[in-house]
Amino acid sequence: MDQYVIKGGNSLHGDVVIGGAKNAALAILAAAVMTDETVTIDNLPNVRDINVLLQAIAEIGARVERVNEHKVRINGSFIQDVRVDNEFIRKIRASYYLIGALLGKYKKAEVALPGGCDIGSRPIDLHMKGFRAMGAKVDIAHGNIKVEAEVLKGTHIYLDKVSVGATINIMMAAAMAEGKTVIENAAKEPHVVDVANFLNGMGANIRGAGTDVIRIVGVEKLHKTEYSIIPDQIEAGTFMFAVAAAGGDVMVKNVIPKHLEATTAKLLEVGCRVEEFDDAVRVISDGKLQHTQVTTLPYPGFPTDMQPQMAVLLGMAEGTSTVTESIFENRFKYVDELTRMGADIKVESNIAIINGVARYTGARVNAPDLRAGAALVIAGLAADGVTVVDDIYYVERGYENLEGKLREIGASIEKVSGEKEIQKMILKIS
Repeated sequence: MDQYVIKGGNSLHGDVVIGGAKNAALAILAAAVMTDETVTIDNLPNVRDINVLLQAIAEIGARVERVNEHKVRINGSFIQDVRVDNEFIRKIRASYYLIGALLGKYKKAEVALPGGCDIGSRPIDLHMKGFRAMGAKVDIAHGNIKVEAEVLKGTHIYLDKVSVGATINIMMAAAMAEGKTVIENAAKEPHVVDVANFLNGMGANIRGAGTDVIRIVGVEKLHKTEYSIIPDQIEAGTFMFAVAAAGGDVMVKNVIPKHLEATTAKLLEVGCRVEEFDDAVRVISDGKLQHTQVTTLPYPGFPTDMQPQMAVLLGMAEGTSTVTESIFENRFKYVDELTRMGADIKVESNIAIINGVARYTGARVNAPDLRAGAALVIAGLAADGVTVVDDIYYVERGYENLEGKLREIGASIEKVSGEKEIQKMILKIS
């Protein structure tokens, strides 16, 4: 297994370029099989989850051509099987998007129950509610979800809880259902809008994405398109917070500043300077941070995927801060690891009470999930001494070349494999 070895204390300076949004790309790749014509998708992040989904799409017969590491062509006319199941697809959350895509096109699908990071309960009952409302029969057996409909009909669907996954999945199926579908209490995240724009580019009729009511008029078939994925707001936020923690002056390029408003607001509250440009944000920090309060909420609120990174900042901020997690109940697993680095954090129910310390100290820590792993890397950048982050498999699920991008802006970080390389690197950077 690979590890990151990080020597803290370097301030960050220069430019970093953000890649495509993983969460948008996963849904868009699934939607690409809904036409029998060739679809070209650009600005793909080259991360594990994307590669697993592409492999699964190829295994059911779709033609997948990697033009380069960030561009792919997909032709769904060769699909022979609507059953998607292998040991890898079970490990990613986004496998469920293939249900909506295949159900919309073929009126049936069988997909392995989704996996992903263990950050709390993420039931798919709302997805199934939507499919049933459109006339599909849904069964769960042998670890798979089987969905089938003689006719898929548009209908009115109210989501009891805001759910990005359910909104996108129902939207995909409804795009090729008969008649009109209305989704109320829909998720408003940027990647919901991106998927809707992609489907519309293929000839779908979707209006209202980005609001809490989405209206879809089903079409008989979809056609080819070329599409570029939006920038990843969570990758951008992670680098912005890295600068805040370590100190420095970095231009974060290829972003949509509006998508970062909640993240930017919290950086300003803790004492950083943030300058916005058309497609970039500049973050300036002296590393001296102030306390604040944060509550995670659906977009446009503060993103749950930035919560661990925010806690790392507040762990070094003057005074006492609180972080309230309202989305996932198991998102504080990183706290024990951060405590190894000297943090003073107490978790009560869904609230972390954080007393700022002067500095973190390097330690050996484990990444419990994707975003927590990124947060521990940030802590390592700001810590005295050397930090080793184990289980970076999780981090690589969602960040492309994280260590390389950090090195480009002045961080001392290397990816190594095994104990001998760890010791060798520690000697080198110490």
